[in-house]
Amino acid sequence: MSARIYQPSKTAMSSGVAKTKEWVLEFAASKPRRKDPLTGWNSADETQTQVRLKFDTLEAAQAYAASKGIAARVDQPRAKKRAAKSYSDNFKFDRVSPWSH
Repeated sequence: MSARIYQPSKTAMSSGVAKTKEWVLEFAASKPRRKDPLTGWNSADETQTQVRLKFDTLEAAQAYAASKGIAARVDQPRAKKRAAKSYSDNFKFDRVSPWSH
């Protein structure tokens, strides 16, 4: 059984960073999903893929995986691409780039 440990990214629908500080342990599927012949929905025979464990720190998640004998892969979070700036920076007197209109 293998798992993935990661920090979730923020949702695209909000600018807040709620629920991005915790670490999540998610189990990987051992068998591929299949289509249900009656409904056409994707289904899986294993319920382990539905389990998501949340931890406060990366070390706690790794310790849990080690204690249960789970081979876990850690995905480090990516660096933020954009620096935070304020709306008033658009109207600064010593602005680096000029207005384009």
